[in-house]
Amino acid sequence: MTISRSLRHFLKSGGVIAYPTESIFGLGCDPGNRKAVQRILRLKGRPQRKGLILVADRLSKLQSYMASLNGEQTSQMLQSWQNPVRGHTWLVAAARHCPKWLTGKHTTLAVRVSNHALTARLSRESGSALVSTSANRSGCQPAKTTRECYRLFGKQVRVIKGLTGRAKKPSIIQDLASGKIIRP
Repeated sequence: MTISRSLRHFLKSGGVIAYPTESIFGLGCDPGNRKAVQRILRLKGRPQRKGLILVADRLSKLQSYMASLNGEQTSQMLQSWQNPVRGHTWLVAAARHCPKWLTGKHTTLAVRVSNHALTARLSRESGSALVSTSANRSGCQPAKTTRECYRLFGKQVRVIKGLTGRAKKPSIIQDLASGKIIRP
């Protein structure tokens, strides 16, 4: 089944999706659509200042949001994304033009290339990176099934049916500049 045309149109029109990732369901939208990002923040009750994660099927879809990387940094990120089970999210310096609705109060941006087949497919077929934040109300447990997404958000989001990956925990979050692990 191809979802390309309808998904691309839905996201470009400001639609919000709930979709399975490596460990939980995420809420996502077109990162360039400020109104869609604001809808996600309202649905979650999450302050904009915290910033969001961008997820994609390949690094090239994230690069326009990031400051330039050197070869060693690029290699380190690419190697970490080879883990077939658990995701690895990197905090990288944001490009000067990266929207504040993505970075929040930070000068960095969280990015991940996903090995989860459906997450990667959604990015590939939408033609861009996607916002990725846990499908929950702030402070509550994230959804792990399509049923939980429907219960939490009803028809406010389009739920993409599928299964989460085998990871027991959300992705590792690591600062690229310092190497510090923010979330083990």
